[in-house]
Amino acid sequence: MPRLHRVGTILVAAAAVLAWSAPDARAALKVVTTTEDLAALTREIGGDKVAVEALARGYQDPHFVEAKPSFILKLHAADLLVVVGRELEIGWLPPLITQSRNARIQVGAEGYLDASLTARILEIPTGQITRAMGDVHPLGNPHYWLGSDNGRRVAKAVQEKLAALTGSDAAYFAARYADFDRRLTEAERRWQSLMEPYAGVKVVTYHRSWPNFAEEFKLDVVGYVEPKPGIPPSPAHTLGLIQDMKRQAVKIILVEPYFDLKTPNAIARETGARVLVMLPSVGGEKQVATYFDLFDYDLQLLVSAIKETGAK
Repeated sequence: MPRLHRVGTILVAAAAVLAWSAPDARAALKVVTTTEDLAALTREIGGDKVAVEALARGYQDPHFVEAKPSFILKLHAADLLVVVGRELEIGWLPPLITQSRNARIQVGAEGYLDASLTARILEIPTGQITRAMGDVHPLGNPHYWLGSDNGRRVAKAVQEKLAALTGSDAAYFAARYADFDRRLTEAERRWQSLMEPYAGVKVVTYHRSWPNFAEEFKLDVVGYVEPKPGIPPSPAHTLGLIQDMKRQAVKIILVEPYFDLKTPNAIARETGARVLVMLPSVGGEKQVATYFDLFDYDLQLLVSAIKETGAK
């Protein structure tokens, strides 16, 4: 390759990198979210005015995400970082934010949004918290997006943040939020109608991912495969759970896709229960691409299992 042509190619590549790294009012706002749920909600509001990337995949445990060098590059270029908060990402995100050397997205900066601040948070512990309690979140349960009204609240917070960052597109984001709110309200009526006949159904879950979901759809969570959050099931705990499930005739075990099914399947064999691999996040399956898809998928799966097992 001639020297002048090679230099020109390098300059073009460098210009492309700079164009991605530097904020440009004319370009789409570059948003990084920690999870695909937050990315889906941000796309609902941002439309073609934003370019959104999620760090964690929907099939991964968001508590434990492998920090990749590519994450630092994405964070370096971001105009806005949206996090779940409540210390969900505390094990992997803080060093990445620091290493990104991006002043816009540091904690407390204009381009940092903790989506939990306007959400309704459940299971906020009281009293002294010790390691003997397992991986308890001192700021409350961070799986709040599995309550649809919290999805609405997060979307509103995203709308306000995007408007503050761009100014000129505020009306656009407001209109998209209004449309999202309308569609979510319609979907909530459909979901409530679907689940109404099954109010009070008893379930066991693997991890404490589902309190907002259970509250919204009136599920009675009577136990957990984990003896404590983040602690693997022991034989003694498993035996006690089996006895409780038999006594209460529990027929549904909800398991997140990133947990080993060995113990849940063993419990199911002893109790006649059905193990359901429920998706806690958008992107857990290819067909679950939106926030609406997530609830549609999980509720259809759950209703089918309730009907087939006669769960009560």
